[in-house]
Amino acid sequence: MNRLKEEYNKLLVIIRQLDRKVVTVFIAVAILQTISWYYTSRRFFRLYLSDYFLEDNLSDLYEYLYWYIGDFITLFVLSALIVKFFFKEKLSSYGLKLGEYKFGLCWSIVFCAVMLIIIWCVSSLPSFSAAYPQLNLAKEKWMIFVLFEASLLIYIFAWEFLWRGFMLFGLEEKFGYYTVLIQMLPFVILHNGKPELETFGAILGGVLLGILALRTRSFIYGVLVHFFVMFSIDVISALRFRADDYGLGLNSLLNLFSNF
Repeated sequence: MNRLKEEYNKLLVIIRQLDRKVVTVFIAVAILQTISWYYTSRRFFRLYLSDYFLEDNLSDLYEYLYWYIGDFITLFVLSALIVKFFFKEKLSSYGLKLGEYKFGLCWSIVFCAVMLIIIWCVSSLPSFSAAYPQLNLAKEKWMIFVLFEASLLIYIFAWEFLWRGFMLFGLEEKFGYYTVLIQMLPFVILHNGKPELETFGAILGGVLLGILALRTRSFIYGVLVHFFVMFSIDVISALRFRADDYGLGLNSLLNLFSNF
């Protein structure tokens, strides 16, 4: 019994020596991501809410809207409240600002240009194009496509804030540039289940976006790059689906745009 009490007291000493802010960031990320997985997910909508929309042919759209808006509240709003009322710090200290905008815009454009070429090539694989947009209705109706992409933007904003804002800047003081690798790990893991090229790409993407955020002191450029990549994948895949054209040449490019 004395041995157990001694170990308990040692553990308390260790816990008291831990950095309060670092511990809070790690635990908050774990809790927020768990809330996202179980309660603001498409799965939750299908299990508990989809019955209310069975007679509506837009039920799949509502499922994504629930996910994206729900995760905006979970990943951004709740983590922002932690920053404001628990850490008592400014959101600008966590990347909610333009920062070094000249550097950020310049390298965002370079990154997007390179990714656009890669996306054009990869989208020629029918199996890849079939996976995007994730909402099949968005391939058929442009109005639904626009609504889907708008909701995707706020989701990506929240996603980037959690990893390249809250977690990255919240841990920077303690771990320095190691935070780039720390935030990359859950970012990649959460890509599991997507096309494998995208998941492997998330390793490099997570590192580069982390470096960009630290360099510019802003996660906004991560939002721009991430959304541009996803939007490009979706719009090119939708055009390929409509034209049933998976070529790589100029004729295929012209054929795709004739289907707008």
